[in-house]
Amino acid sequence: MNPEHYYTQNPTSKSNPTAVRFTCRGHELSLITDSGVFSKKELDTGTRILLEALPKSVCGNVLDLGCGWGPVGICLALDSPESTVTFCDINSRALDLAKKNAETCGIDGRYILSDGFEKITGSFDLIVTNPPIRAGKKVIYRMFADSTDHLTPDGSFYLVIRKQQGAESAVKYLHTLFPNVRVIEKSSGYWVILCRRHE
Repeated sequence: MNPEHYYTQNPTSKSNPTAVRFTCRGHELSLITDSGVFSKKELDTGTRILLEALPKSVCGNVLDLGCGWGPVGICLALDSPESTVTFCDINSRALDLAKKNAETCGIDGRYILSDGFEKITGSFDLIVTNPPIRAGKKVIYRMFADSTDHLTPDGSFYLVIRKQQGAESAVKYLHTLFPNVRVIEKSSGYWVILCRRHE
């Protein structure tokens, strides 16, 4: 049994690049995925629901936290070319894919190999994540808590979680971190949650 997960830092599974084609936020994209990364065969439902719930345009510094092969950051960068998108993941193969996919789309992003916020510096106007639920509550709750130190005063933190994988308890925890927490979308069992540092 292969003990690796998509949050493994250096996947050893045999590389098998595959093109994934999808339309989201008005963009028709063909991006490359691979074995050893999250949702290697398609744009997963949670990420699609998250993308559709995000603002149609963003500005400033954007962090795609746990970017995988890059669909969230790429769509946001295409919507708002004036923004600066940072792609971050613990999985080196996933981050390499995000970089190649972004470059194919004409995006000049920043790429950081990091376990959560370990290697992240600076503040962001927007942080977006489809958190690695299988890594466990301790890991994802640390990501939530650390995000408070990396948001600008008017910044926003968006995340998506399935109800059956702990969305309700996550909302309760997020209320201990942020004064403003709202569930802005519920679809197909997924909750999109928006957190802000001000009321």
